[in-house]
Amino acid sequence: MSYEFILYEKTGRIARITINRPDRLNALHPPANAELLDAFSDFRDDPDVWVAIVTGAGDRAFCAGNDLKYTAEHGRARLRAGRAPFGGLTYDFQCWKPIIAAVNGYALGGGLELALACDIIIAADHAEVGLPEPRVGLVAGAGGTHRLPRHIPLKIAMGMLLTARRIPIQEAYRLGLVNEVVPLAELMPTAERWANEILEAAPLSVRASKQMATTGLGWPLEIALSRNYSEYQTAMASDDFIEGPKAFAEKRKPNWTGA
Repeated sequence: MSYEFILYEKTGRIARITINRPDRLNALHPPANAELLDAFSDFRDDPDVWVAIVTGAGDRAFCAGNDLKYTAEHGRARLRAGRAPFGGLTYDFQCWKPIIAAVNGYALGGGLELALACDIIIAADHAEVGLPEPRVGLVAGAGGTHRLPRHIPLKIAMGMLLTARRIPIQEAYRLGLVNEVVPLAELMPTAERWANEILEAAPLSVRASKQMATTGLGWPLEIALSRNYSEYQTAMASDDFIEGPKAFAEKRKPNWTGA
C-alpha cells in the first residue's frame, strides 16, 4: 500500500510511523486512519521488526484529533462507511509488540487517545494533552473515556473529561500519564533509546509481558495469576528461553532470535 498521509519506514528492528498532515496539525480523517491501520498491521505481522515508534510531522502537533473540517465537509454517514479504527489501533486491533508514542506537540482528542493506546509515551516539553471533544459536541469515543481513568486517578480523569480542559505535559508527567519529558530536539533520540533498551530484552518475553499486564488488569489478582496467556506459552517454548540463561552463564550478550 502506498501512503499519502503517513510515512512508514523500518530500520533494523524498529518501525517508525509518522502522521504526515502538518497543515492540519496531523488531525486524522478516515483515509489517514486506514493508512495507519495498514502500517500498524504490517508492523504487527513482520517478524523482523520488534518495536514501533509513532509520531507526528512538524513541531506543533503529534495529532490534534479528528479532522473536524473533513467531518463537516463529508458528513456522518460517509465517515462511518468502511471506517478503520481511529489512529489505526485505538480499538479492534491487537498487537503484543511494544509501541512507543513520541508526542511532538499537541495530543488532543483522538491524538491523546492514540497516545494512550501505545505502551510508552515520550513527550516534548511544549506538548499539551486533553480530550476536548465535548466542547465541539463530540465524545472521546476512541478509548479516551475508558483509558484515561485507567491511567490516572479517577477524579482527575473525570475532571479532564467533564471540563474538556487540556493540561501541559509537565502536569501529565506528574500524574504518571507519560514516561519522560524532554526538549523537542531530544524527542526522537529519546524514543529510540527506549526502543533500543526494549530490544535488549527477549522479544517474546516482552510480548508476553505486555499481554499479561494489559489483559490481566481487568481481573482480580488471583484470577489474573491463574489465567493462561498465549504469548507466555510461546515465550516458554522458544529458543530464546534457552538462549537467555545460556548467555548469562557464559557471560555474554544473548543472541535473541524471536523464535
